[in-house]
Amino acid sequence: MTDTTATGETEATGETEATGETGETGKTEGPGAKTTGGPAAAPAWLGAVGLSVVIPAHEDAHRIGAALDAFRAHLDARFGSGPGDWELVVVDDASTDATAALVEAAAADEPRIRLIRSEEHRGRGAALRAGVLASAGERVLLADAGLGTPPAELDRLEQALGAENREGHGNQDSHGNHEDPAPAAVLGRTGNRLVRALGIPGIPGFRADTCGFALFDGDRARAAFGASVLDGPAIDAEVLRWVRRQGWQVAEVPVRRTAAAPTAATTATGDRRRALKELFRLNSGGLAVAAAFIALSVYVFHGLWADLDGRYLKDALQDQNQWEWFVGVATDNITHLRNPLFTLAQGMPDGVNLMANATMLGLTVPLIPVTLLFGETVTFALVLTLGMAASAWTWYWLIRRRLVRSRWAAAAGGALAAFAPPMVSHANGHPNFVVLFMLPLIIDRALRLCEGRNVVRDGVLLGLFATYQIFLGEEPLLIAALGMLIFSLAYLLVDRERALAAARPLGLGLVIAAAVCVPLLVFPLYWQFFGPQSYHSVLHGDNAGNSPRALVEYAARSLFGDAETAGRLSLNTTEQNAFYGWPLLALGVAVCVWMWRRRVVRALAITGAVALALSLGPWVPVPRTDVVLPGPWRLMVKLPLFESVIEGRVAMVCAPVLGVLLALALDRIVRMRTRELRTLGLLAVAAALVPVLPLPLAVRERAPVPAFITSGAWKGYVKDGEALVPVPLPDPGQADALHWQVEADFGFRLAGGYFNGPWGPDRIGIYGATPRHLSNLLRDVRYGQQPPEITPQWREQARRDLEFWKAGAVVLPFQDREAELRDMISELLGRQPEKVADVWVWRVGPGQV
Repeated sequence: MTDTTATGETEATGETEATGETGETGKTEGPGAKTTGGPAAAPAWLGAVGLSVVIPAHEDAHRIGAALDAFRAHLDARFGSGPGDWELVVVDDASTDATAALVEAAAADEPRIRLIRSEEHRGRGAALRAGVLASAGERVLLADAGLGTPPAELDRLEQALGAENREGHGNQDSHGNHEDPAPAAVLGRTGNRLVRALGIPGIPGFRADTCGFALFDGDRARAAFGASVLDGPAIDAEVLRWVRRQGWQVAEVPVRRTAAAPTAATTATGDRRRALKELFRLNSGGLAVAAAFIALSVYVFHGLWADLDGRYLKDALQDQNQWEWFVGVATDNITHLRNPLFTLAQGMPDGVNLMANATMLGLTVPLIPVTLLFGETVTFALVLTLGMAASAWTWYWLIRRRLVRSRWAAAAGGALAAFAPPMVSHANGHPNFVVLFMLPLIIDRALRLCEGRNVVRDGVLLGLFATYQIFLGEEPLLIAALGMLIFSLAYLLVDRERALAAARPLGLGLVIAAAVCVPLLVFPLYWQFFGPQSYHSVLHGDNAGNSPRALVEYAARSLFGDAETAGRLSLNTTEQNAFYGWPLLALGVAVCVWMWRRRVVRALAITGAVALALSLGPWVPVPRTDVVLPGPWRLMVKLPLFESVIEGRVAMVCAPVLGVLLALALDRIVRMRTRELRTLGLLAVAAALVPVLPLPLAVRERAPVPAFITSGAWKGYVKDGEALVPVPLPDPGQADALHWQVEADFGFRLAGGYFNGPWGPDRIGIYGATPRHLSNLLRDVRYGQQPPEITPQWREQARRDLEFWKAGAVVLPFQDREAELRDMISELLGRQPEKVADVWVWRVGPGQV
């Protein structure tokens, strides 16, 4: 679930990625690279030099001479006047004035000055790329013809690059990779206001995302600019993002600007426009990936979107009713300035502890405007659709940022992490288990802590991210934390030195994160665990673990899936928590064997294996035998918090594990030299993925809300503070009455309900309200049992139960076994009901029973 950048290892692109697949220093094969060769050779007479200064120029005749004189004087004084000490590379971008002539005249006098001419005006980016690729320096300085930063400021950059190199070089792993690579560049912190204001992504932690005055390691500069494609002012953002994605460090130091130096405020409008266009182009690939994820998510949920008012997710059981109710009650509480952590809307008279339920206040509250405008079902569908797409995108972002070069390899990994079979299963009605976009951000922030660059900032952000995830889903965060812990211990096994080095900044960052979380969460968590209707654990039964067969079979909504087989091997359709299929698991094993040399792969392999083993539960039946073996979950089943976890869900950790392994494999496959090997690799990946491709979720017609509710007729029977008692009462098996309440804008309260609440003196968590005699009786008769003989004892019990619920009316909608229910209730209450629209109603308020 994470990568080894956390411990200082450069895992961004594989064992040979820092030097290219062929091992040639500086060779790049980045997306859209125009130059894939190594460093451009300098003229034979010049040879290698210590420092190359690259100056792009266009219509600069009025100042290029002064710039050359200033740099020549400083470089001679600083480095010497020998032929191998320095060079000035001026790139004339098709100037129409005397810029080129002035440079040629200077070059005639000083052979260390070189001129590169462009036949057409292409822009600053093209000029920089040409100059850098033509340079021969061990270091490359980018500067401007206007001397915006004085040449003397080079000394500060040299000091920073030299110090970092002394610290970074010399520590190598067993494969010869640097543990702490020297920085690729040192930026002069002057900044480009336009680039800053646009918030260039991919270069976090730097206030000045510009190469206006920057010193690069020579080979890395040529690699970065060789991989660039932009010709205009946004090349700074492109190059720095590319550098960051290689796992190379970038430092920055403050530098002085000259008083007359032009700033971004005087940048021509045309340049700004071009920068905006190039920035959009730079990010268009990510936008295309996001669009693909949204399209895939819409495909999965298109049956629901086709008729939001009339359709219901067929395999959601009662979860769609419940979650739409969560959306509605959060909206109702906030708009009426009530406590968002509690409600009396159902479960009368005790109510519901909303913090102890999967209410996802982190989304239901921000989306209140959507709910008010379009309704709870639209919010439900929107959260599922955009939530799955956003989760895929953040996994893609994490994988691309830290592990692979190929955008589409990362996209495939992100798609698998978010749309794996267990995720699609939970998409039937568990938004808290599919809206996981914060988890990759939390993992990334933890990895930054391990790098130890800005522990305070990263610790604070980690605390804020974790706090927000608490309000999206606590159990997914707990399972993710378990997965990260397993990975950390696995990495300790495969690389003890790096893991221990990362422990100190990580530990300090976690303390800071806790210091941020605790004040924000102390009251909500106190309410959850000790407030009204709190409970201590949730009973899930003895078969909540995965069958071993469930690991290799296909889910009901997978392309090769069989609903009957999957149903026998799972709690229900929303709890098909493994079902990766044997081809995908085999691919994962094959990738681990193939790439075992990489520490991140070894740690991922251990993480996935342990997660699958834990998901089998405390007791593991051996298929086709009567043998039952103890499982590793026995060690955790009594631990606080884990006692409420459905252990089969731990297998969901393998979705991002397999996603990362898939991305690593594809990234290597697409860069193979031999076409036949590439084809074979892609066919193997396709064979593993095609069987588990998601199918659209099945839908059914939604049960209509009785006209008694929609017309408002209920208002004449249920007073404020009284409960409406549907027949049967809402429970985990039948909760349509929650939808009635949503449609009535929470105008009445409900007896019974579908939520997590306490039961008994030990306050054990159960699904639904504590059952009473009358609720059990109504349910049993509705689903087939014969009505009992109604005795005075039954009538007295019914009276007590109705008084306990503070009932105002008993409502029997037209349904199967309606006659038996009507006659039994009439006998219990001693009077006949009123027929109102499409229901039978008995008044049972104070003085009525």
